[in-house]
Amino acid sequence: MPRGGHFAAGLGTVELTVALHYVYETPHDRLVWDVGHQAYPHKVLTGRRERLHTIKQFEGLAPFPSRAESEYDTFGVGHSSTSISAALGMAVAAQQRGDERKVVAVIGDGAMTAGMAFEALNHAGALTADLLVILNDNDMSISENVGAMSNYFAKVLSGRTYSSLREGGKKILKQMPTAWELARRSEEHMKGMVLPGTLFEELGFNYIGPMDGHDIKALVTTLRNVRKLKGPQFLHVVTRKGKGYAPAEADPIKWHGPGPFDPASGTIFKESASGPSYSQVFGTWLCDMAERNPAIIGITPAMREGSGLVEYSKRFPDRYFDVAIAEQHAVTFAAGLACEGLQPVVAIYSTFLQRAYDQLIHDVALQNLPVVFALDRAGLVGGDGVTHQGSYDYSFLRCIPNMVVMAPADENECRQMLYTATTLKCPSAVRYPRGVGPGVAIAAEMTALPVGKAAIVREGRSGLLLLSFGTMLATAKLVAAKLDATLVNMRFVKPLDQALLLQLTARHRAVATLEENVVSGGAGSAVSELLALAGVSVSLLNIGIPDRFIEHGSRDDCLRSAKLDLSSVSSTIERWWAVQSNPGARAAAAS
Repeated sequence: MPRGGHFAAGLGTVELTVALHYVYETPHDRLVWDVGHQAYPHKVLTGRRERLHTIKQFEGLAPFPSRAESEYDTFGVGHSSTSISAALGMAVAAQQRGDERKVVAVIGDGAMTAGMAFEALNHAGALTADLLVILNDNDMSISENVGAMSNYFAKVLSGRTYSSLREGGKKILKQMPTAWELARRSEEHMKGMVLPGTLFEELGFNYIGPMDGHDIKALVTTLRNVRKLKGPQFLHVVTRKGKGYAPAEADPIKWHGPGPFDPASGTIFKESASGPSYSQVFGTWLCDMAERNPAIIGITPAMREGSGLVEYSKRFPDRYFDVAIAEQHAVTFAAGLACEGLQPVVAIYSTFLQRAYDQLIHDVALQNLPVVFALDRAGLVGGDGVTHQGSYDYSFLRCIPNMVVMAPADENECRQMLYTATTLKCPSAVRYPRGVGPGVAIAAEMTALPVGKAAIVREGRSGLLLLSFGTMLATAKLVAAKLDATLVNMRFVKPLDQALLLQLTARHRAVATLEENVVSGGAGSAVSELLALAGVSVSLLNIGIPDRFIEHGSRDDCLRSAKLDLSSVSSTIERWWAVQSNPGARAAAAS
């Protein structure tokens, strides 16, 4: 039974992938895939067919191209819109060294919506390096202008005869400015009528296409022609997501990244869940808020389904904005809305907010604008691996002035914290994990939490104090019961509950912090800084994600790898606490 993974996009690039590897001398010629959703056929053709069933599994194939996995994966990817920049760097390197090597970047139409892609195009068009950019335009269906006529255009425009005439004509006409300008405008107008490539021509590329990305013979002919051309080339191919598998063709969004499914019936097996996912909790909350507050605006950078915004987009279309894969724009757009008194809520994965860090600081926090960031997929996310682990947000958010950072331990806290965020006059973030919570009942009413106030979950008598941030509370409860420790649900990473922390540390011998974030600069570091500033001397242990990238696997696999599973956390704290409880052992350890 197929395990699932990125599916529909890969089916759409089968013919293109075959043609590319047939025409180009890979891996000597560099082939750079954008994101990697479309690169499964590439993995099949480059020696990994027998291991494809392990993709996204622990110690299996990586979910995206990875330089550590294969020499054919020339650039590691995960976040979109990087392919043209990376490929341009490779093309310039080849030019500098005098290498006769070709470089190809394959980018999807979704990734082309990001500013970084156009920055790279703008730069590449001004250089002479040999670079081919292939736009894989995989809309729901193949456009009407793709077929025999447009394939003919692609062959002609990629041919040496046309190229020679075009370049020769330029040289002659540039000596006659008036004629040159007339010819240039005439060419633009002609192409504008039959071809959508005027923009790319203006950026300095020789545009070829559009052509049918499933016509392998036409692809091979065109790629052979293009491989001989010098300078920046742009080939526009139109494909169909899910090509060859009817269910995926009919609903490419549903089949973008399905779980395990039965290929015969097209049935996708749903994972058993004990309750709503955190994404669903967010989506329900946003709909409830929008009903009561007309100033609420929902924003997402192309993650409507993943962030739980489908229902909201249907019910409040005028207050829903999918800005495409443009995280930087999403954040500054939200800042502009906030300037005019609206209440923007940016639904964004933790790993994707990293791409808009400057905008977060400069455009939101510096102006102290009340933008709410709903950080989905925080902590370890599992199968999507190192590029998508939300390991750093505590660290990169808590150092920003004016920010309030909240970490719910369960579904109801998530709802109440999201509401709390809308009551603040400053920027705030609520970070929650992928998947379902511990199963806590969600209150229909919404109550603002006191900012910076923690909650004592358990009073212990052993002298050990456990401080849990967000998702670690369920694990911390079991450890606290075993060691008779005091347990606090910290709730806020910034600001910390300073009064409670100083009060509790005064009557406990040792403190351990638990978080699903990197230890460096994280919530535990914030506690360490507070205690040091207050002059409090207490044994302190910070538990979190170690200083290394956590690879792909199930979420449980990732937690075990980071030693954040119950068994690892319990054993780490027990060993450490045994030393702290024994003055002699502690002195020996210190020496």
